[in-house]
Amino acid sequence: MRIQTSRAVRAITAAVAVGLIATACSSERTDEAKGGEKDTFVFAGAGDPGSLDPALASDGETFRVTRQAFEALLEHESGGSELVGGLAETWESNPAGTVWTFNLRKNVKFHDGETFDAAAVCANYDHWFNWKGTYQSSAVSYYWQSIMGGFAKNEDAEAPKANYKSCTAKDAGTAVIEVNEASANLPGGFSLQALAIHSPKAIKEYEKQDATAKGDAITYPKYSQEAGTVAGTGPYKITKWNKGNKEVSLARFDDYWGAKAKVKNLVFRTISTEETRRQALQAGDIDGYDLVAPADIKTLEGEGYEVPTRDVFNLFYVGMTQSKNKALQKPEVRQAIAHAIDRENIVKTQLPEGGKVATQFMPDTVAGFSDKVKEYPFDTNKSKQLLKDAGESKLSLEFCYPTEVTRPYMPAPQDMFELMKADLEKAGITVVPKAMKWAPDYLDATEAGSCALHMLGWTGDFNDGFNFIGTWFAGKDKQWGFDEAKVFDSVNAASKVTDPAGRVEAYKTANEAIMEYLPGLPISSSPPAIAFAKNVNPPKVSPLTQENFAEVSFK
Repeated sequence: MRIQTSRAVRAITAAVAVGLIATACSSERTDEAKGGEKDTFVFAGAGDPGSLDPALASDGETFRVTRQAFEALLEHESGGSELVGGLAETWESNPAGTVWTFNLRKNVKFHDGETFDAAAVCANYDHWFNWKGTYQSSAVSYYWQSIMGGFAKNEDAEAPKANYKSCTAKDAGTAVIEVNEASANLPGGFSLQALAIHSPKAIKEYEKQDATAKGDAITYPKYSQEAGTVAGTGPYKITKWNKGNKEVSLARFDDYWGAKAKVKNLVFRTISTEETRRQALQAGDIDGYDLVAPADIKTLEGEGYEVPTRDVFNLFYVGMTQSKNKALQKPEVRQAIAHAIDRENIVKTQLPEGGKVATQFMPDTVAGFSDKVKEYPFDTNKSKQLLKDAGESKLSLEFCYPTEVTRPYMPAPQDMFELMKADLEKAGITVVPKAMKWAPDYLDATEAGSCALHMLGWTGDFNDGFNFIGTWFAGKDKQWGFDEAKVFDSVNAASKVTDPAGRVEAYKTANEAIMEYLPGLPISSSPPAIAFAKNVNPPKVSPLTQENFAEVSFK
C-alpha cells in the first residue's frame, strides 16, 4: 500500500526495499554471472496469498500461486476466455443441465505420487460438500457456495440451499457430477481454482484439521499455511512458503502429464507498492511483476521491457452494507453516495489508458451489459439535497479500505480511497477511515459485512454475466446486508434462461433492476498491465488474469 508521504521519503523507502530484495536474490544473480543457466523465475505480486489450498480462497493473489500447482476439470484457453479441457479431456451434460459427464485424462499423477482418476474427482467434491463448522463460513468456502450452494448439512440458517447432489465414478476414466438444478454457473464453475482437484491422500490429511473463527478473524488450518501437505497435478509443485520473506517457492514437477515447465524453479514474491515493484524489475532483482502503475507503462516500454495489457474483464465498486448502518437502508442515502463520488476523476487520475467509468455491475465486454440502466452522475449539490430529504444531513459512515495490496481493478487502493473520501466529505458525509490488511483481514471482514462502506472489485472467472451479477445479487449476502426480492428474482430468472440470446436480454433486465435499487456503486473497469524483464519470453497474458507460468522461458 502506498503511504501518503513526501516524494523524498518515498524514494528512500523504495530504495531500502529494493536493497533488501537485491540481497535476497543475490545467489540467483551470482549463479547467472558465473555462466550458469538461469533456472529461477521470480515474479512479484501485490499481496500475500491467503492459503495454499485454493478451495479456501477467493482472491487473485492466492489463485496466481495455486494455479501453477493445481488443475481443475476444465480450464480456459491460454490467453483467452474460451473453456477447454483440463483434467477432463471432454465433457457433456444432459439436456436439462443437471448431469455432467467428464471423460478424464489418463496417466496423470499427483505431486505426492497418487494416481488421478474418477474416484479422486469424487473425493474432492464430496470433501467440499461435507464441510462443517467454520468451513461453512462464506469467507472460507465462498466459491463452493457460489457455484454449488450449501452443504450436506447446513449449520447456518443463511447458508444457501445445496445444489450439488452427487459425484459418481462410473469407471476410472469417467466422473459424473449431478446437481439438483441447472445453473448459469456451469460448466464455467468447473474451471475454478477453488474447485481444482487435490490428491485423495492429501484430502485425508486436510480432514484431520479444522478452520476456526473468533469474531471476524478466521484461523486457517495448518496444512493450508505451509508447504508439504497440499498436492495437485499441475506443472509445478509448491515446496516452501517463507512468510517472513513474503515468498512462495515452487519446483518443476517432472512427472507432469503435459508440456513440462520451461523454467525449473518459480518464486512468487510480495512487493506491495507499484513503485517498488518497478524498481525491483529495473534493478534485475525480479523477472516480472503484475499491476504496473499507469504512469510507469510508457517508461518501462521505452526502456525495452515488455508490458502487455490485458483486455478489460473486471469491475471496481463501493459496497454499502445496509445491515451495518441503518441509514444505508434509505434509497436517498445510497443515491446521495452515488452522486457524491466523481468516478470520471478516478478513471482519469488512477487508471491506465482504456479505463472506463462503470454504469453497472459488469464491464461492457460481457454479454448482458445494458445501455438503459439508471445512472447517477457526479453532482455534489444533488447529493446534499438527497441527504437532507432523507434526514441524514449529519451522516457519519465507517469506510474500510485495504492495505498491502494492488488489484487489477484498483491500482492504488489508498489513493482511490482518499479521492472518494474527499468527495463524500464535500457532500457533507463524515467518513471514518478503517485501514485493514488485505489478506485475510480485509477479505474476511467485507465478506462478513463488517464495514458500512468498503471498496472491492471482481475479475471475471468465466465469460457469463451471472459470474458478475450472480456473484453478488442472486440472494442474501452478508457483504451487502439487504433483502430485495425484485433484485434477487431478476438475477436468478436470467440464470435459468437456456436460450443464449434470451439470457443476454434477461441479464440486461437484471442490470436495470440492480441499478434502480442501487445496492452499491460500480466505479470503473480497468485494463491491468503486467511487465517482464528484457531477457524473458513471457506467457500469454489472460483477460481473466490466469497466466500459466509454465510457458515462461529465458531468452
